[in-house]
Amino acid sequence: MQDIKITILQTTLEWEDVDKNLSSFDNLFSQIDDKPDLIVLPEEFNTAFSVKPERFYEKLDGKTMIWMAKNASLMNCVITGSLIIKENNEYFNTLIWMRPDGSYESYHKRHLFRMGKEHLKFSEGRSRLIVELKDWKICPLICYDLRFPVWAKNTFKNEKYEYDVLIYIANWPEIRSHSWKTLLLARAIENQAFVVGVNRIGEDGNNISYSGDSAVINPKGEIISNIQPNREAFETINLSYSILTSIRSKFNAGFDWDNFKISTKI
Repeated sequence: MQDIKITILQTTLEWEDVDKNLSSFDNLFSQIDDKPDLIVLPEEFNTAFSVKPERFYEKLDGKTMIWMAKNASLMNCVITGSLIIKENNEYFNTLIWMRPDGSYESYHKRHLFRMGKEHLKFSEGRSRLIVELKDWKICPLICYDLRFPVWAKNTFKNEKYEYDVLIYIANWPEIRSHSWKTLLLARAIENQAFVVGVNRIGEDGNNISYSGDSAVINPKGEIISNIQPNREAFETINLSYSILTSIRSKFNAGFDWDNFKISTKI
């Protein structure tokens, strides 16, 4: 397998303003010259964390989806982030995995943020998503999912790991930044995988502050990125396949992981 390059974008988001947010990301994309394989945007990157799906939902052929397809093609890489999608009269906080050829995969957020009343307006996702990028297997999740380790648990069967990279996109408030940073480290160590966490900065329409604390972490739990909190920035990080295999071969806890089956609430 080849190494892959991932660009993480830590930025403020304009409250419930799709046009301004997409324009802002256009500007940031124009500054990226590292030719990444994947660009990771925050949760609900086009509106910020809104619980007004009836006002800001899109269909899978809507403005933001068209924008993602256009930019994935222009940047010749995958772009991922979440937005509010309406399907079959239900609203979902949906992560889109948009490829340069316009094809895509989607993941509906499983754990809805009860304290922010997300569960009152949105429907839960029913399954995880594992995607491939240059033979790497990647599991993308959303914000509050980070607090539920069983949902993210890697598996090791027939001497193969289910995934190699775990991604969390978020609107995670600064007041709980210690939990964000600690749980990202834990997920990397316990799953023997790279972890990518992308969070916004600034203040939203509910006067909630966000410090970002975006990071890329190797399977030993070591931070390998350099983005500082509370600063708009982007960074491209190389994920090394040789480092991944070296860490796993020298200390392969996968052989001793417990077998389990997830029984969803739905």
